[in-house]
Amino acid sequence: MKKSILRYFTGVFMCLVLTQTVSAQTESDAIMIPKNYLCAAGMFAHNSWDHYWEGTLNRNNLNLGTVSSNVYNVGLVYGLSNRINISAFVPYIQTNVSAGTLRGQRGIQDINLAFKWMAIREQIGSGLFSFHAIATGSIPLGNYQPDYLPLALGSRSRSIAFRGLVNYQVGRFFVAGAGQYVHRDNITIDRDSYYTTEMHYTNQVAMPNASNFLVSAGFRSLQLNVEAIATKYTTLGGFDITRNNMPFPSNRMNATAVGGLAKYMFQSIQGLELTARSSYVVAGRNVGQNLQVFGGIDYIFSVKKEKSDK
Repeated sequence: MKKSILRYFTGVFMCLVLTQTVSAQTESDAIMIPKNYLCAAGMFAHNSWDHYWEGTLNRNNLNLGTVSSNVYNVGLVYGLSNRINISAFVPYIQTNVSAGTLRGQRGIQDINLAFKWMAIREQIGSGLFSFHAIATGSIPLGNYQPDYLPLALGSRSRSIAFRGLVNYQVGRFFVAGAGQYVHRDNITIDRDSYYTTEMHYTNQVAMPNASNFLVSAGFRSLQLNVEAIATKYTTLGGFDITRNNMPFPSNRMNATAVGGLAKYMFQSIQGLELTARSSYVVAGRNVGQNLQVFGGIDYIFSVKKEKSDK
């Protein structure tokens, strides 16, 4: 959804608690949905790359051409209180390659759930400081095949993640940072043996856990948000893709990306917001050098009728 402090996914996925103007959130930003407000969101993202890192070697592959995906994501965010939000999102994904014999997949991926608590909100000096504790989890929904990289829809691993987010805003300018730890369960693949750095005679694959760090800075007003964002995702284990081989779900997959975001909140239609974002992977290991463009629309409204004065 919107990112007024830190990204998507990224995360990233609510506390200008104004009676007339509210902003949508993700689990990776510092915006809160007020109590009894609901945000309905729809998003589209297009990803593409024709170069990737095979270990530390940056290369292309004429048997793949350009690898691309379209992601259609819908979800809801609800304010249990002014300091606690919950959200749920479900993406539908299409993958494709421009060359070779591989065929893309399409279907529903995982349901992504988040619980977000604004634990601290204090005036410090001339600015406002906030700290958010965020728990997220994902559960596979679609019956997709994870052992089909780079065209798989996902890893089919159940995961849980914990993030700490700090934000400091002076006037209309802010800086923010976040750190996240991701725990991932084993997955089951459709073969009885496989080779990593040694032979495994099982259909169970141990997935490496991961860390994710984000920093952002920008401008925020009641109508326009603009920010620059940098993210660094690191798997805590795994192994490199071997020469001229396909990726494997438990590969080490690291990526550093930079990008930006702009969000416009309509004044004539209260609660309607549009978001545009782009990011580019500038360094990586066993990942594609991906360019992502993103567009989203949110509508925020109260689900509790106001009491009329008599």
